[in-house]
Amino acid sequence: MSRSSFAPVTRTVLVTGCSSGIGLATAEVLRARGWRVFPTARRLDDLEMLRESGFQPVKLDIADPASVAEAVDDVLTLCEGGLGAVVNNAGVAQFGAIEDLTREAISRQFEVNTFGPLDLTNRLVPHFRKQGGGRIVNVSSVYGRVTAPMVGCYCASKYAMEALSDAWRMELKAEGIAVSLIEPGPILSKFRTKSADHSVTGLDMRAGRFGNRYSRRMEKAKAPQAKTFFTKPPEAVAAKIAHALESRHPHTRYCVTVPAYLGAFLRRFASDGLMDRLLANSARA
Repeated sequence: MSRSSFAPVTRTVLVTGCSSGIGLATAEVLRARGWRVFPTARRLDDLEMLRESGFQPVKLDIADPASVAEAVDDVLTLCEGGLGAVVNNAGVAQFGAIEDLTREAISRQFEVNTFGPLDLTNRLVPHFRKQGGGRIVNVSSVYGRVTAPMVGCYCASKYAMEALSDAWRMELKAEGIAVSLIEPGPILSKFRTKSADHSVTGLDMRAGRFGNRYSRRMEKAKAPQAKTFFTKPPEAVAAKIAHALESRHPHTRYCVTVPAYLGAFLRRFASDGLMDRLLANSARA
């Protein structure tokens, strides 16, 4: 069997960010497909919810290096070293014009979306190498391909994860460790609401020339999402994650939703000027 068609050593997986949305759906979908799933969450009530749902949850604050180290030790102990994969799903979006974001807010964005998953994965790579292979699945975004105004910091953190994933894929392929990126577009979940709440603490909504737009954007983010042709439920993302974990020839990238496919296509073939015009409307809340 060639390394390019490597099958997971064990159907045991660590999934981060499972309090709701994509993470919770992924944990449930993978368990139904026969995987032993260790979901993570930061808050005690979310951990209890997962425990009541029949999981063995692992406490993890992805932005805290000590918590990352402890979570790795905990999951490897629970699965007796037989961990076959990790799904880096935990994330948050920081809204606001770049000029209005505090340094602390920008740092927090990268700690959660980039540095934390980087630390977690690097701690698991030696384990995957020792056992002869593994799967790394990183949940990025269509904003890992295209940049929109007012979410530039979020885009930057996802661009960074895309680059890291490409490097990991090339560096680890010969050792039977496959790396895939999941790039969702608009998903029906609590992500927008949670991100709006988070953004308030890192953004002076009265500042700069964009100040009068922020409150309207926050209200829109907190409004119930409408189910449309362009949106998908979190289970649609979970299905792509399952393919990345189970296929003998996983894709390097998986788009989810029409806007994600369209964004990837335009980023490849459209000029910067055209992209700027198309995306400028998202700044006019």
